[in-house]
Amino acid sequence: MISDALRTEVLEWIANDPDPESVATLRKWLADSNEVELLKSFSGFLEFGTAGLRGPVRPGPSGMNRAVVSRTAAGIAAFMKSHGLNKIVIGRDARHGSAEFMQESAEVLAGFGLDVYLLPRQLPTPLLAFAVNELAMDCGVMITASHNPAIDNGYKVYLGGSVAGINYNGSQIISPTDTQISEEIARVQMPIPRGSKWKFVDETLIDKYLQVTSQGMIQKASQKIVYTAMHGVGTETLLSLFKSAGFDKPILVAEQAEPDPNFPTVAFPNPEESGAMDLAIALAKAQNADLVIANDPDADRCAVAVKDSAGNWRTLRGDELGVILGDAVAKKISTTNVSFATTIVSSSALSKIAANTGAKYTETLTGFKWISKVADLAYGYEEAIGYCINPRAVNDKDGISAALFIAELNSDLISKGSSLIEYLEKIWSEIGYHHTEQLSIRVTDLKIIGKILRDLAAKPLQTIAGQVVTSFENLSDADIPTPGFRIRCGVNLRVIIRPSGTEPKLKAYFEAIDEQATAINLIREAKSQLSQLFASYS
Repeated sequence: MISDALRTEVLEWIANDPDPESVATLRKWLADSNEVELLKSFSGFLEFGTAGLRGPVRPGPSGMNRAVVSRTAAGIAAFMKSHGLNKIVIGRDARHGSAEFMQESAEVLAGFGLDVYLLPRQLPTPLLAFAVNELAMDCGVMITASHNPAIDNGYKVYLGGSVAGINYNGSQIISPTDTQISEEIARVQMPIPRGSKWKFVDETLIDKYLQVTSQGMIQKASQKIVYTAMHGVGTETLLSLFKSAGFDKPILVAEQAEPDPNFPTVAFPNPEESGAMDLAIALAKAQNADLVIANDPDADRCAVAVKDSAGNWRTLRGDELGVILGDAVAKKISTTNVSFATTIVSSSALSKIAANTGAKYTETLTGFKWISKVADLAYGYEEAIGYCINPRAVNDKDGISAALFIAELNSDLISKGSSLIEYLEKIWSEIGYHHTEQLSIRVTDLKIIGKILRDLAAKPLQTIAGQVVTSFENLSDADIPTPGFRIRCGVNLRVIIRPSGTEPKLKAYFEAIDEQATAINLIREAKSQLSQLFASYS
């Protein structure tokens, strides 16, 4: 039985919903007394935070739809006008609703009298970040849910230059900007003004991105690279970039090369997920390839699979690729007065590379939005396969430029009779072996994550994998608070437990520094212990 309060809320929403399909769905649910679906759609307004918006495409305030997007765009417009900002560029990927949400955003932002620009077609997120700086935009919006499941879509917000004392320079928003925009969204009055005047960004912007990203890149030896866009928007831009740089054309995983918002060949469109790289690795074996490169659907992340010393294919962990790229960047540029940066959940190995090469080093909170704020940044990465190779061009993670950089390094190693695995082993011989792994649980009820965190805060772990806990830090008490805990067992083992910022997951990040076999066993035991702990709450 639908309560009178819920019925009234639904009818009020319908009165201001610009999408006739959403209205029809809501009216049907009311007529059918479908309380289950209505409660899913009316469980509070989709929360706007530092990751922008992200949620399932469905009617009502709790989903991604035209009505929610119009209110969000109106809130962003109000924030911009209150800070004297006027120019905004909007990009989109190929997910369900992305084209409609771009149109909706453009109409609302134009209705507030802003100078609105649209990217010419579905493109990778790095192109939107590039456009903010290259076109001197005050703000940028990318409509994407990155590597989330097919049901989701989202709204990433970037700022250009300096806003309220924060040097954004084409990077994603951080606090308190997210709170200020959220407050403006809550104050939006109906009806929302709309306009019809905006401009499309010229194709020369993409040409400029290709030029800047390919500059100075040289393929020293021919190579076979298998590439998958994971049903996303990366294929066209990556092929153009490799051609612009004079590199061999990658071999495409045909089943995953074209954009498909249903992601039919993978359970989750994330190269980190088990099985996501299977088609690419199978093709690499059939083609006797040298390397596999994968992007996530909006191509801001990059994953790599290689043959190990025994000739078996495996996907490099995010930290392994991050360390390889960091070492290669350090060898390619002057490290005087530049910074390398990574997050608290990533390997500490980058700090040692920075120290050995004279670069400054910064450890940030989780999320590339924090890495992008580091002064004099020359290279930054996060273990979730996000890499920033050229911050001056794209002050955000960029899976397209990372793909070309790794291809250049691989070709150089082939010309010397070496490989990426041998390169990584040489790094470990210089700074010590660092083994990292991750554990995550996906929940349907976010209250489970909250209870686990509260229980750990009240009763901290005393031992992990038989090692005595020497430090148990509640990150909620840090100078910049964030949910979670950083736990150390002597100098060999570090564990960080935190909720995901973009998905309904609780994650644990492990790092062990020791002889390889010892480090792997230590993390195996630690993962087993925490797996049992998390499972006890289900």
